[in-house]
Amino acid sequence: MSAANESENDMAPAGSGRRGFLAAGASLLATTLLSRVLSPAMAEGKRPPNILYIMADDLGWKDVGFHGSDIETPVLDGLARAGAQFDEFYAQPMCTPSRAAFLTGRYPMRYGLQSGVIPSAGSYGLTTDEYLLPQLLKDTGYETALVGKWHLGHGKMEYWPRQRGFDHFYGALVGEIDHYKHASHGVRDWYRDNKPIVEQGYDNTLFGDEAARLIRERKTDKPLFLYLAFTAPHSPFQAPEPYVKRYAHIKDEQRRLYAAMVTAMDDAVGHVLKALDAKGMREDTVIVFQSDNGGVRSALFAGESKVEGDLPADNGPYREGKGTLYEGGTRVVGFMNWPGHIKPGVVQGLSHVVDMYPTLAAIAGAQMEKNKPLDGMNLWPAISGGTKTPRQEVVYNVDPTGGAVREVDMKLVWAAGLPGKVELFDIAKDPGETTNLADQNPELVKSLQARIVGLSKEMKPPLLIMEAITLTFGAPPVAADPSSMFNELGD
Repeated sequence: MSAANESENDMAPAGSGRRGFLAAGASLLATTLLSRVLSPAMAEGKRPPNILYIMADDLGWKDVGFHGSDIETPVLDGLARAGAQFDEFYAQPMCTPSRAAFLTGRYPMRYGLQSGVIPSAGSYGLTTDEYLLPQLLKDTGYETALVGKWHLGHGKMEYWPRQRGFDHFYGALVGEIDHYKHASHGVRDWYRDNKPIVEQGYDNTLFGDEAARLIRERKTDKPLFLYLAFTAPHSPFQAPEPYVKRYAHIKDEQRRLYAAMVTAMDDAVGHVLKALDAKGMREDTVIVFQSDNGGVRSALFAGESKVEGDLPADNGPYREGKGTLYEGGTRVVGFMNWPGHIKPGVVQGLSHVVDMYPTLAAIAGAQMEKNKPLDGMNLWPAISGGTKTPRQEVVYNVDPTGGAVREVDMKLVWAAGLPGKVELFDIAKDPGETTNLADQNPELVKSLQARIVGLSKEMKPPLLIMEAITLTFGAPPVAADPSSMFNELGD
């Protein structure tokens, strides 16, 4: 079976029958064919465009100006309003899975990264038999660079960015660092390519400076794929004092610092745009922006630094936040901007971070021959043509404890472990997930549960759990301090 056909299988709606399956397959096949026809690089006989992919870290859905926030994001606002805003754009509920989904075009359950994130002490990473987007684009003739956060494996060098298709890497390998010390648990985590370096400064400002430098100093004989992955506004909540002073009116300290981080990130993006303009690259650069997951609302998912009280992210009308399968954890800010190729507006219909792999591949005119079967769909025809996306299903996640799927408007959240919980929501009518319709729709619940069970049979065991088991049962025994032996409590 071809990769395209296997991907069609993965996207077939549960309980839809042969007619539904064939319709879904025909839709995806048409999308694939259109990508060949409508790829700008192929249609116009030009060199493929540059790609700047910007990812924020734990950004709340509402915490940008174009979603009504009081946080100042004029650069992002301008890009979003001049481009295509994704109306229902989904990511995984946590950092590592989302980044993996973006770079593979495949759900993280397929390679064991569906549970949690890679911890600082983790030795595993994104399996090396996945053919990542930077590898695909590099094989297509792109220069590739990652500036910012990686979080897809740091324990072994084989997992590092330079070994995964990036010509350049600057930033941090782990998931959370002090934004000034560039360290996790006191261990410095700051690299240029494969070498540790020592620098001073606020990390998100440094990321903007480095991205701008790469653009200014690069030769223009190749198109550029630049993945700019900020650590803002992930905890610890830290920002340069001038930004903090701009939000002196916000009484809550965490919210004040959080807002300052978001605006600092926005300014860094503006710095990069100026470099693109100065280099004459702006008109020929596709810019995509998204958050890796929803804003964090629970300290349980905030990371390894200390946070307390009411956490500052605002996910607007959506329920809960990072780490959960509700809309607040998975429905994220997202837009695509490309002058002259994308008209301002809103992309109607479902989209998922896995779709970015085939969409960018289509824009670049890349031949997808080495990748494994994709879960992502090429959305370029919908984005460029102002039509509704063909996606009918979103798999929020599937792991040994349960999962969540959405088919068209109906979403099932199933906590399968004891005591268990089943929730069914009509997202079109109830985006805040306030009314559980499970009892009124037993057959639909059964169908969606069957879809989750079917997906679970395809998943790899979560690497986080496997490593925890190894560490727990493979570690040597802990012996008592000899000085405490044979005391009055002994014999």
